[in-house]
Amino acid sequence: MPAAITIPSLLQQLGESRYQEIYNQQEADAPLQAPLVQLLALSDFAYKVLSAHPHWGQWLLAPEQQASYPAPEVFNEPLADLDDAQAQRRLRLYRQQYWLHVAYLDLVCKNDIADSMRYVSELSDKLIDAANCWAYAQVARLNGEPLDEQGERLPMMILGMGKLGGFELNYSSDIDLIFTYPRSVPTQGGRRSIEAQVFYTKVAQKVIAALDQHTADGRVFRVDMRLRPFGDSGPLVMSFAAMEDYYQEQGREWERYAMLKGRLIGTANAYHQEFYTLLRPFVYRRYIDFSVIESLRKMKSLIAQEVRRKGLVDNIKLGAGGIREVEFVVQALQLIRGGRERQLQTPGLHQALKALTALTVFNDDQYQQLWHDYALLRRVEQYLQAIADQQTQQLPDNEQDWLRLSYLLGEADEAGARALIDAAMARIRTEFEQVIGFEQEPSATVDSSYVLAWEHGDIEALSDVILNSEQRQSWQAPLQHFRERVSKQPIGKRGRDTLDKLMPQVLAQLQKISASGEVFALVANVLDKIMSRTTYLELLLENPGALQQLVRLCAHSRWIGEQIAHHPILLDELIDPAELYKPLPLDAYTNEIRQYFLRIDEQDLELQMEALRQFKQTQQLRIAAADATGVLPLMKVSDHLTALAQAIVEQAVNLAWQQMVARFGRPEGTGDEHKGFAVIAYGKAGGLELGYDSDLDLVFVHNHDGDSNTDGDKQISSRQFYLKLAQRLMHLFNTRTSSGILYELDTRLRPEGSSGLLAINIESFLHYQQTQAWTWEHQALVRARVIYGAQVLATRFEEIRHSILTQSRERVQLQQDVQQMREKMRQHLSRDNELLFDLKQGHGGMTDIEFITQYLVLAYAAEHPQLVTYSDNIRILEIAAAYDCISEGEAQQLIHAYCHYRGLYHVLSLRNQDKLVAKAQVQQEIASVSAIWAALLSPPQTD
Repeated sequence: MPAAITIPSLLQQLGESRYQEIYNQQEADAPLQAPLVQLLALSDFAYKVLSAHPHWGQWLLAPEQQASYPAPEVFNEPLADLDDAQAQRRLRLYRQQYWLHVAYLDLVCKNDIADSMRYVSELSDKLIDAANCWAYAQVARLNGEPLDEQGERLPMMILGMGKLGGFELNYSSDIDLIFTYPRSVPTQGGRRSIEAQVFYTKVAQKVIAALDQHTADGRVFRVDMRLRPFGDSGPLVMSFAAMEDYYQEQGREWERYAMLKGRLIGTANAYHQEFYTLLRPFVYRRYIDFSVIESLRKMKSLIAQEVRRKGLVDNIKLGAGGIREVEFVVQALQLIRGGRERQLQTPGLHQALKALTALTVFNDDQYQQLWHDYALLRRVEQYLQAIADQQTQQLPDNEQDWLRLSYLLGEADEAGARALIDAAMARIRTEFEQVIGFEQEPSATVDSSYVLAWEHGDIEALSDVILNSEQRQSWQAPLQHFRERVSKQPIGKRGRDTLDKLMPQVLAQLQKISASGEVFALVANVLDKIMSRTTYLELLLENPGALQQLVRLCAHSRWIGEQIAHHPILLDELIDPAELYKPLPLDAYTNEIRQYFLRIDEQDLELQMEALRQFKQTQQLRIAAADATGVLPLMKVSDHLTALAQAIVEQAVNLAWQQMVARFGRPEGTGDEHKGFAVIAYGKAGGLELGYDSDLDLVFVHNHDGDSNTDGDKQISSRQFYLKLAQRLMHLFNTRTSSGILYELDTRLRPEGSSGLLAINIESFLHYQQTQAWTWEHQALVRARVIYGAQVLATRFEEIRHSILTQSRERVQLQQDVQQMREKMRQHLSRDNELLFDLKQGHGGMTDIEFITQYLVLAYAAEHPQLVTYSDNIRILEIAAAYDCISEGEAQQLIHAYCHYRGLYHVLSLRNQDKLVAKAQVQQEIASVSAIWAALLSPPQTD
């Protein structure tokens, strides 16, 4: 507080007068005690309480009561043995004494408002819990009590809602409560057994009376039970099972909003987590949930109507820019993102605001300003209520209270205090409008022709906006089919209203890019998949930019459209085009997935598996969006898809390792950073040429022998440990969850194929390659590299690969082996015909080029070991030309053909089409590849 602001003389006189009245009756010559004078001047409630209990004044002045908010004291005697009147008096006197303490700390000591709110909430918890324990004991004395299977009592549990739940209670707030109990079992041990519902109803009634009944000592709290299931018409208390049924089947949006603040009061017991677990799916969706925006707008609109109806002015809670709008902003974002971001699942506004800042929803400046303004309004609210212990958020209507408030805010007068408050509310209003907005009618901004076309299914209604009749007609079938599907779907009134607003915008966006009927059908397929999940329809309605990106990407890529249809959570990624078309740097995927998993519960395997899949889908969408729109060139697309796969493999190994170590301990000499385990990638992953739907050819190796064991309580051999680790990896990748599989893992390239060990010692791998491997297995080794593992294993693998590939080979036999393997593959896999060319398996296709590259390495690496430096085809061909294994012209022809094929392959992947093209389109490439194949791999004819 500025030094110039002193307590106004009128208030000083009032405080001294009150002090004299209370204390001079007892001690005529007692000096004035300034802190008490100030308290009496600023609070009529304090004057009333100290008049009845003057000795509490000295208690307030004790050093331990002044410095800060202490932990609430316990009751000196338990309430259990008191009758109703005695218990009610004890509770009310406790409330008066400690609320006097709060007033003293707030008004005299100027303690922080966040501490003040928490202190009031903790004091309230204590009173409510004490009332609950007392009421339970009173009812159990006559009726016995419900017991679980172990003979332990089943308590009645009280859910504190609103500001009580968030530890943000005001000085004179109502408390919103919901009562529940774990199991419906009759009582035991009483004069007569009664049903659980009857027992707990009696307890609840006693709790309400103990807190809310007005006696000569006043009341403890005004108790509001209207937030319970079914409101005033619902039962006073419900079992966990009944609560779960209600929220699953009948829970409404405003109840989700209310439950954000729900917190069980009292010492945690075995049932707390069970209750939170059953409630969490109702409150937090596992996808980003934009449905809450519309609901909160409507709630805010109703509140605004009520403010106008009651003629409320100067209301710092319900008015524009008031406390409620800060709560709406933060809680809307909690509901939208809380299902995916666990740190947002908190009842406290400040904790949620900090979590939103950590997630970069707010920047630091926004966070600081919003919290500062909110805290200011909460201080004002606290001061107003501490004046007379009345629940009010109205600014004063008299000079004396304005003098009090201005002094407490450090302002010279009412004008200064008003300016301070108005500025804060104006800033809050701006933030609220950006997040929540106001009711809109999006379809009103679209040409009415689109509305008519959707409502009546008549494409000719668009004749004024789509002049091309052929394009109009191409839309008729997908429009008609989609309308028919909508008519058969039970999507509810909210979903249908949202769809009716959205579809004219969809048609307008399709027309903007002159979309064909095929693109229309693809967009309609996405909408069909999300139709029953209204929140996604609302996401597109609330975010025109996201709708624009959806239409644009469907026009560019059928694969993207079908990915979004299969995994609607990807719609979240369309909101920010700046991020959508900007894949991560190649070296950033590993760190990004680590950061992503910091938010995942280490014990939640199901969530971990979903997170791996969602991370892959999200990043693949960004890569595909950049690919489809030309932001990324072909070679970079494969680089990004490969880097993404490597990061996912590393994260999956870390997850599997943690799970195995928890069960069996670690193999001898290993740790989290040195696992003694490596993953070798073959094929497209090994050659840095992954496509969108590529599987992963992997081999797992380790460097432990069979004699060593793990160090856990449940010891197994190190060899068994690594086998189980590999099996766990297979499970993480191949298990089909709601988000599909992660990657198809193919481990048949391991030594001895499907009959071999899933994880093999690196030296056994060498022995197999030296003594048993076929030529085709050495061919596969050309495109192999370690994508995860300790450096010592990576180095050893490179030594093995180098030694195997640089062996001297008999050239004619090698040609025959390569030819035979290629022909065998072609017979089984090629879909060539007279007109169409199989890009991968056709004569002169991609696999032919890969086999040529592998042949060159196996044939010439003994002379030119530089050929084994890289695992990708392009660089191997360049090195082969540099050492005259083939001519420069041949190498360039093969590189050109390979890149051209891969480009076509990518385009067809994005269109989700078969990898077949007209032979005439690639005739030149087929001819050049076939000619080089014949020159290199046809053995010389002998007479």
